[in-house]
Amino acid sequence: MVPPFGSSSTGHFASSVNRRTFLKASTMGLTSAALGSSAMGSSALGADSGRGAARAKSTIVFFLCGGASHVDTWDMKPNAPAEYRGEFNPVSTSASGIQLCEHLPLTAQQAHHLAIVNSVGASVSTNDHHAGYYYNLTGHVPDPTFISKGNNRTPYADDWPYMGSVVSAKGQKHPNLPSAITLPHKPSKAPYTRPGQFAARLGVEHDPLYLQGSHETPLQFKAPALILEGDTTADRVASRQELLQTIDKARRDFDQYSVTNTWSKQQERAFSLLLSSKTSDAFNVESEPKELRERYGETVNGMSLLLARRLVEVGVPFITVFWKENTAIQSKCKSAGGWDTHGNNFNCLKDFLLPEFDRGYSALLEDLSNRNLLDETMVLVTSEMGRTPKIGDIRSGGVKGAGRDHWTHCHSNLFAGGGIRGGQVYGSSDKYGEYPASNPVTPAHVVKTVYESMGVHDLEFIDKEKRPMSLLTEGKPIMELF
Repeated sequence: MVPPFGSSSTGHFASSVNRRTFLKASTMGLTSAALGSSAMGSSALGADSGRGAARAKSTIVFFLCGGASHVDTWDMKPNAPAEYRGEFNPVSTSASGIQLCEHLPLTAQQAHHLAIVNSVGASVSTNDHHAGYYYNLTGHVPDPTFISKGNNRTPYADDWPYMGSVVSAKGQKHPNLPSAITLPHKPSKAPYTRPGQFAARLGVEHDPLYLQGSHETPLQFKAPALILEGDTTADRVASRQELLQTIDKARRDFDQYSVTNTWSKQQERAFSLLLSSKTSDAFNVESEPKELRERYGETVNGMSLLLARRLVEVGVPFITVFWKENTAIQSKCKSAGGWDTHGNNFNCLKDFLLPEFDRGYSALLEDLSNRNLLDETMVLVTSEMGRTPKIGDIRSGGVKGAGRDHWTHCHSNLFAGGGIRGGQVYGSSDKYGEYPASNPVTPAHVVKTVYESMGVHDLEFIDKEKRPMSLLTEGKPIMELF
């Protein structure tokens, strides 16, 4: 079996594929397509309807899985009563008027790049992860099935699409790589896969390519459906492609057009990736200088951010890094090992989450800036929710457990690059951090701000019933940030 992308011996695909793996790669997404992908009219494919040129060529979304505590990081309340303000102190930063948590010293040095939005109201009736993911990733309020099904609410084929899939469908295409790539995992473990991270009604051909990373081998990333193995060489893959094209041509009159069309697009993408040495080169973070890898932190999350920078460098339009939870610390935080800090919130943040975030995120901003890439790269930090401003979660012993529960009613987003004016705070929450106070916005405003930066203004969509609709009518870009 060929080593995963990112190991030093994968410069060329000299190994081979067995029939099952070959078919898996060449039919990615076919089942989902049959369940209901939608076609877009040709007029809906334009990247820009004339509202303004793109400020950014790429976007990186850094999603803090679990729900990051806004009041312990970038929207601290030092004057609130002790039962709210917590154990951490704010410190000054490189930007006048911006204070961050004392445990984010490296990010504080990059604050002149930041626009912090402290007034994101993302209330969902379930106050849970599934709905929080969906709202913040798509900009759409979750529908009633999120209430009736709860954690059993799986992704649907007619969901509203992920913002990365919209950019992939509407924007410029990369010649060799997918236009949307997600790493280092697909949250969350099946059967509890989070809705909102897929193309859904846009069609599976606009789904992100998922790369897998691990805590055990943080320098290696692989796309499971594209790993070559078995006894078939790359040359035979190419000849099989010709065979499949012949078969497709013969059966095209017998298949439903939308499914056949999606099949062909998925085949084309799979074969292009399988046969391109540029694929493995782009994913090879091990080729980066060790000093730079250490600056990011040689963890799976740190290396995912470094890989995101590499993908920006080769022109991939949309990259998503979903924070990968560490099961080794789950008992310490009463969580899955991520930002869902139901218990021991302060020690978990101080000892684990904040140091890893601080190193990787600050390195990303610094690295992009040093390479003159930040101005043309939108970087968004978000999460599915904040945490309860009042300390104490009944599930972890109340106040003694020192945890914070789910809180979708208010949280913060961090913007940088992509035309954003750094060194500013937009909006505010109330004195406890419970609800937006000034300049309230919703996830729809945040998503529209990403579209504005990427020059995506035409959101017209033709569904499978040939009905025109908008992919997102709610919200508007936060123009004051630019």
